[in-house]
Amino acid sequence: MRNALFHVERMEMTTLQTQIREMLVSAMLSGQLPAGSPIPSTRAMAKRLKVSRNTVMLAYQALASDGYLVARERSGFYVSSDIHDGTMAGSVPAKLPLTGEPQPDWAGRFRVQPSEQTNIVKPDNWHDYPYPFIYGQADAALFPIAAWRDCMRQSMGRKWLDAWTNDHFAEDDRMLIEQVRQRILTRRGILANADEILITLGAQNALYILSSLLVKRGMTVAIEDPGYPDIRNIFQLRTDQINHIPVDEEGITLTPELFKSELVFVTPSHQYPTNATMSPERRKALLQWATTNNGLIIEDDYEFETNYQGEPTPALKSLDQGQRVLYVGSLSKSLMPGLRMGFMVAPAPLIREARALRRLMLRHPPGNNQGVVALFLSLGHHDTLIGRLHRSYRNRWVTMGKALEKYFPGWTQAPGFGGTSYWLKGPPWLDGTLLASRALEEGIVIEPGDIYFSDPQNHRHFIRLGFSSIAEERIEPGLERLSHIVAAMKPA
Repeated sequence: MRNALFHVERMEMTTLQTQIREMLVSAMLSGQLPAGSPIPSTRAMAKRLKVSRNTVMLAYQALASDGYLVARERSGFYVSSDIHDGTMAGSVPAKLPLTGEPQPDWAGRFRVQPSEQTNIVKPDNWHDYPYPFIYGQADAALFPIAAWRDCMRQSMGRKWLDAWTNDHFAEDDRMLIEQVRQRILTRRGILANADEILITLGAQNALYILSSLLVKRGMTVAIEDPGYPDIRNIFQLRTDQINHIPVDEEGITLTPELFKSELVFVTPSHQYPTNATMSPERRKALLQWATTNNGLIIEDDYEFETNYQGEPTPALKSLDQGQRVLYVGSLSKSLMPGLRMGFMVAPAPLIREARALRRLMLRHPPGNNQGVVALFLSLGHHDTLIGRLHRSYRNRWVTMGKALEKYFPGWTQAPGFGGTSYWLKGPPWLDGTLLASRALEEGIVIEPGDIYFSDPQNHRHFIRLGFSSIAEERIEPGLERLSHIVAAMKPA
């Protein structure tokens, strides 16, 4: 066992025997000493702790008497197989008591406290609910496990060994960069050189890096309202000058507050969370603002592959002639959220600094993951998956649209180009948070919409329903059940 597991202090208030017992119980209950595993002999433990062997023996015997250890003749002591059945957890303290020494004032030491920010909360076990109208999760049934496993097998071969065993410091997998250039960016109308692309641990990582590099204290930035809560939280760590710009059916509006900003964050393909697609006229005006006012635009193209009507609209970045748009993309929606694979496209000087900053944070995304994704893209599996997702999600999109019109008439307008969710505006008396709580009791997972607004108290009647992780045949029954819950909440 690791030496670090075993350490005692000679304290007057606690005997050495008690400390040994507490140390071992803590290790067993935390899983560091698994059930059935052997513990060091009394002689080895006494030598390690620099105490008498009798002291260790008495501690072991006491733990055996309490059921924590099992003595085996001519073999030694082993952790009991019943250690986690809940019958012994309270018999011996699992942690040493605090001494009278002063403890750090953690609240006073923190420069920022991200835990106090408001974040989207979703049940960890959402898979267990029969009607998971949850956003941002993929349908595992649609994923080509065999193809992914084959790519993993190839990446583990000796040919690719250096790609994932070596420390590449700040560099990315060259094959993955080329695949992003050729197979992903070209579909968005974006042409970029290799030195203008950085692989990130998802879009969130890219946004944090950009904020760290570009947003200064007191700088004025603009975000959509309603909009992505995490970009609001990221910016709030850097500046308190945040302009919340309303959105309409054409995307972010061109208000005086927008024009006074130095940087703006937008989701033009599918506005987050309303799904509005930014009109060509609005895009041109936004680009003209950036050119005229020396502004920058962060474009989050998080769901570009889910257009169900006509051809996908080109990315805002593809229209950029002045290097003003910083493009952020993600493979989470088409591959798997847990993979955390994303990228950013920006002028080479910015990518150079972003790469240097990323190196200080995490060096580079895991080489084995980059290699597998590169193979998955190069062999055409991603293109096939996109087609499968497109067909399945379109059917769900249509089914949900019809069901919403039936059970929630007037609450929503079908997104013009698609997406994987619907944005609903309920009657003024509706409390989306209360509805979400009561729906969860009935096996229905939905998202309250107030968190997306800068003024949540006046927008509690909005909710969001995703359909990427729910089977098509469950959509209408789930919405029917949800409509009954809403009816029961309606004031008399």
